[in-house]
Amino acid sequence: MDQPQAGAKITGQEHWTRKGDIKLFLWEKSADKPGATRGTVLFVHGSSMASQPTFDLKVPGRPHSSAMDWFAERGFDTWCFDMEGYGRSDKHRPLNFDIATGADDLAAATDYIMKTRGMKQFLVYGISSGALRAALFAQRHPERVQRLALDAFVWTGEGSPTLQERRKKLPEYQKMNRRPIDRAFVRSIFTRDHPGCAEEKVIEAFADAILVLDDSVPTGTYVDMCSKLPVVDPEKIMSPTIIMRGEFDGIAGFDDLLAFFKRLPNPDKQFAVIAGISHASFQQINYLTAYHILHAFFTQPEPIYRG
Repeated sequence: MDQPQAGAKITGQEHWTRKGDIKLFLWEKSADKPGATRGTVLFVHGSSMASQPTFDLKVPGRPHSSAMDWFAERGFDTWCFDMEGYGRSDKHRPLNFDIATGADDLAAATDYIMKTRGMKQFLVYGISSGALRAALFAQRHPERVQRLALDAFVWTGEGSPTLQERRKKLPEYQKMNRRPIDRAFVRSIFTRDHPGCAEEKVIEAFADAILVLDDSVPTGTYVDMCSKLPVVDPEKIMSPTIIMRGEFDGIAGFDDLLAFFKRLPNPDKQFAVIAGISHASFQQINYLTAYHILHAFFTQPEPIYRG
């Protein structure tokens, strides 16, 4: 594995772009050392929290807690952004901001990065419903995705105990555009599948960071995942792809993911199970394993012989 750039200082810069008349917040982190970048990583957040708490979380006594810092130290330009309806992006439209809307946001965010940084392709990582958004974006814009990582992903929803339980509240979610979140809800993310996979101090720091930005989040991804799957066609995803699944994840049914994986047309594909992890990979005790798997996939040499 690449070593961190010695003496590199990681700096962050906020950006704003528009999707029509909607303002979207973007956050960039990179090292100040000169030289060719390893690529541009775009992190895509999930249903219940904005981007910075997920990908740039700081926890005292937890080295490399920020995934953006970890990848920036290894020579990547890293970006995340808040979908419409989340965090610092606009929230005023009376919509539930479903997965398709999130894929639109990805298009707007990449438009901006391509224009300001001259990038043509991205290393895209999505977690949970962020993986669905990223996959739909890759389906719509294959020319923009160099490599695609889908973590805590779901295709049809078969074999998902979390979604089975969530469907009991589907009529409630369908009646509202936003659902309230609080500290107890954030804690439930770490207790519903397999308690013990995350440290208490990390759960608390994660909750603090989330709740500073939002006390409610859109219902659209929940409605889609409970009633409209599949929303992605694996046979239309052309980029090299890795499926990442936590050992105890209650969203990502194993057989469901294998069926999706088999249908991916690009032979440059991988399926990785991450031991000791439930749903929120970067906030788990074994988060460095998730980083390692993702880094290895993003730095894998392109095939020379293709047959």
